[in-house]
Amino acid sequence: MDTTEFFSTEKISKILFKLAPPVMLAQLIQALYNIVDSLFIGRYSDSGLTALSIIYPIQLLMIALAVGTGVGINTIMAAKLGEGKKDKAGEYAGVGTPLAIVLWFLFAAICWFAMPAYARMSTSSEAVICDIVSYGRIVCVFSFGLFLESIWTKILQASGDMKTPMFAQIMGAVTNIIIDPLLIFGMFGLPEMGIAGAAVATVAGQIVAAAIVARKGFRKSPAKELYPGYIARIFRLGLPNILMQSAYTFYIFGLNLILAGFCDQAVTALGLYYKWQTFFFIPLGAMQTCIVPVISFNYAARNIDRCKKTLSTSVSFGLVLMAVGMLCFVFIPSQMLRVFTSDALVVEIGSIGFRFIGLSFLPLVTSLIFPVFFQAVGSSLKSSLLTIIRTVTLFVPLGFLFSRFGLNWFWLTFPVTELITSAVGMLYYRRFLAKDYVRTKKAYSAG
Repeated sequence: MDTTEFFSTEKISKILFKLAPPVMLAQLIQALYNIVDSLFIGRYSDSGLTALSIIYPIQLLMIALAVGTGVGINTIMAAKLGEGKKDKAGEYAGVGTPLAIVLWFLFAAICWFAMPAYARMSTSSEAVICDIVSYGRIVCVFSFGLFLESIWTKILQASGDMKTPMFAQIMGAVTNIIIDPLLIFGMFGLPEMGIAGAAVATVAGQIVAAAIVARKGFRKSPAKELYPGYIARIFRLGLPNILMQSAYTFYIFGLNLILAGFCDQAVTALGLYYKWQTFFFIPLGAMQTCIVPVISFNYAARNIDRCKKTLSTSVSFGLVLMAVGMLCFVFIPSQMLRVFTSDALVVEIGSIGFRFIGLSFLPLVTSLIFPVFFQAVGSSLKSSLLTIIRTVTLFVPLGFLFSRFGLNWFWLTFPVTELITSAVGMLYYRRFLAKDYVRTKKAYSAG
């Protein structure tokens, strides 16, 4: 079954069950990058663990640019394939590699010079500042592997190839896991590099992953005169994803600053939540990745019922899977925290925080999937607004407000934010259903 027939006629649940498991497995392995770094660094030094929590927003910003640009290419390619324009899809794919190189160079240059100032904004501890600069400069300056792999992966996924990116990410993560302890602790005659060793292991894994997807993901560049228009459209469609991921950078940075007003252990506790969050959000992340080409394809093909069915099916799967994460955060938070640290204050603060945050997991499903849905149907403004409402309008202001009542109340920020965002997303979706285009188009089988 070719891509056109697969996206247009196959049962939606079968499409997601076919596409999602490889993505979930790849993201599971990918999550081990941060988790393994934290495991080993947590045993190497307390300052290193705090540094990883502070540098995390910068890594999210880097991923936002790389993956968001890839999503823009992925969305256009899926739409062109849905219209039967295979050559046009190939031209957009050909823009990806040069665009990735330019984005990497700009990001690396800015981060090299800005890293010391960012570190001093986040903490007054000289040991932590030193670790932030050391780790941050390495992972940013040598991030070309991440940018190239992200673009090539999205090109392959738009064509229905989920196995090659999965294998690439697995091998990249395995590389990171093997090298991490060797360079951090200086094993088998290698130099003891501490947190810098963790950074080297991370970029080595990214380069390995990029090398694997390069053969199938690299496409011939189109004519140079096509670049301005193509790049503009790529960023128009990829901007919601870039904004969504970039906003995470700013709201986590804002939350870190609020928590730093209490103690460094509170910042560390929030950082450890994001380590575990990455692991438990894998099913939801897979749904987000898989529904974009399916919805975009069927919307372009004027098959509206399949768009709606894809949304409802992905939300149902997400709710079931995220319920597992909620139970873990609510009932075993201290055990989860002790995996990374033996600091009693971090465990005490984090246990309370994890329970509050766990309550946000179910409404979070719709608050994150709605922006992806609107992005896929071309409503980039609604997608961007939902992201801005969640990360700019709600998270940091509510965090500041609740923190005025004490550290324990701060954690209420998470469930309140997700509930409000989901409510606004539902309102936008009801308006989408009322559009003439949606109400009058006859669909194929809804799957």
